[in-house]
Amino acid sequence: MTIAELRRSVEGVSFDEMPMPELSAGDLDIAAVQAAFGTLRELDEQTLLTLKLLARHQNRLVPTRGAVLLFGKNRTQHFPDVWIQCGRFFGTEKIDIFDHRDINMPLPKTVEEVMLFLKKHAYRGADLSEVRRRDVWSIPLGILREVIINALVHSDFSQRGAPIRVVFLDDRIEVESMGILLPGLTVEEMKQGTSRIRNPVIARVFKELGLIEQWGTGVRRIFAEAQELGLPEPKIEEIALRLRFTVYLAETHPIKKEKSDMPATQQVTEQVTEQVKRLLSVLKERELASKEAMLALHLNHRPTFLYDYLQPALSIGLVEMTQPDSPRSPTQKYRLTTRGKQVLEDVK
Repeated sequence: MTIAELRRSVEGVSFDEMPMPELSAGDLDIAAVQAAFGTLRELDEQTLLTLKLLARHQNRLVPTRGAVLLFGKNRTQHFPDVWIQCGRFFGTEKIDIFDHRDINMPLPKTVEEVMLFLKKHAYRGADLSEVRRRDVWSIPLGILREVIINALVHSDFSQRGAPIRVVFLDDRIEVESMGILLPGLTVEEMKQGTSRIRNPVIARVFKELGLIEQWGTGVRRIFAEAQELGLPEPKIEEIALRLRFTVYLAETHPIKKEKSDMPATQQVTEQVTEQVKRLLSVLKERELASKEAMLALHLNHRPTFLYDYLQPALSIGLVEMTQPDSPRSPTQKYRLTTRGKQVLEDVK
C-alpha cells in the first residue's frame, strides 16, 4: 500500500470514489454506459449519483475517478495505464512472443475481449458423454474469467508504470496488476473468502452488470474450481508493487505450427483484409505515428484504427513498432516489416 492509499484509508475514502472537478459530466461516454447497462437500469441523474459515477462538487455534477476509469471518453489521457496488454509466448518463458493485443475500451467490455484473446490460442474439444454436446476448452475459462475480473476490481489505478498484463505461456497463464494486497489481508484469508475492496465504484458497477456474483467469493471459487478440475493450485504473488495471479494448465499447451506446402508469404497474403492493405500502403514510403497513419487513412475513430487496421497487421508480422520495448511511448511509430513489403507487392 502506498502512502497516498494509506492516507485515503484513514480518511475512509477510496481512490475511485474521489471526484474529478476539472472534468464535467460531459466527459463520460454516456452511450458506453447505456450499452453496458442495457435494460438493467434507467440511467437518470439520481442513478449515476447512487452508483457514484457522478458526484456533487461545489454545486456542480462531476465524474468520479471510478466513472472515468470505467466509462471516460478520454480514460487514458487521465489514467495512461488503464488498458490491458495480452500476449501469447512460445514455450514457458516470456522471451519470444507469438501474438499480442492491446485492449483499450470501457472496463466492463474488456473482460470478454481478454477471454476472446485467450480462446483464440486455446484448443476446443467436445464432451459427448452428455445428451447434448458440451464444448471443452484446454484452458479453465471460468477460473481465468474470475482472475481477470479480480484484477480489474482490485488494481491500484492510482499508480502508474504498467497496464494490466495477461500472459499466456505453454504451461500457465499469468495476470499481473498494479497494487499489492491491502494491509491486514493475506492470501490464505483470500482463499477463505475474506475480501477488501480497493475500488468500490468499479466493484459496484461490475456487480450491477452481473460480472460479480457475490462479494468476496471470487478468489475462493478460483481455488475450489482448480481443485475440482485437478489443476495445480493457483499462485498469488506480490512482486514489487504488483500482484501476479498464476493459473496453471492441466497439460502443456505448445503453439501448433500449421504444416503447409504453401509459401509463408502466400499464406499471410490470404489473411490480409482490405483495411490492412490500406495501412500497408500508407506505410510504404515512411514510418508513421498512430495519429499520422489515421490522418493518412482519413480515420477519426481510434478504436477502429487499432482493432481493424493496426492490431491485425502487427499480429501477422506485416508491421512492427520502431520501439518494441516501449509500446506506449509517445514517440512510437510503425513501419513495414520485410514480410509486409513483400505482401504489399503481392497484393498490388
